[in-house]
Amino acid sequence: MKTWKLVSGIISTVLSVFVVFQSMMAGLANALEESGQSSGSAGLVVSICMLCGGIVSIVSRKNNSKGTNIALIILFGLATFTSFVLAGNYSDLYGLLGA
Repeated sequence: MKTWKLVSGIISTVLSVFVVFQSMMAGLANALEESGQSSGSAGLVVSICMLCGGIVSIVSRKNNSKGTNIALIILFGLATFTSFVLAGNYSDLYGLLGA
């Protein structure tokens, strides 16, 4: 369990960097097109949740309490919910979390 929490935390943290840059470009495209979409902002929220989840996963790898596992479920669940609900015209947010 320790190894998995470390690996998943590192992967989540690294992927959140890619999501930030992609979301900034999507937000810029939304602003330039004046489409009224909020996909760029949704991507930033997803990225922040992924970064926080990755950090919590790395920090709590030696702690085997239920509280940290629940916190991880909430953070990644919020990221998933946000990406599904606010994806807009950018369908890559659907595939971001394996959906």
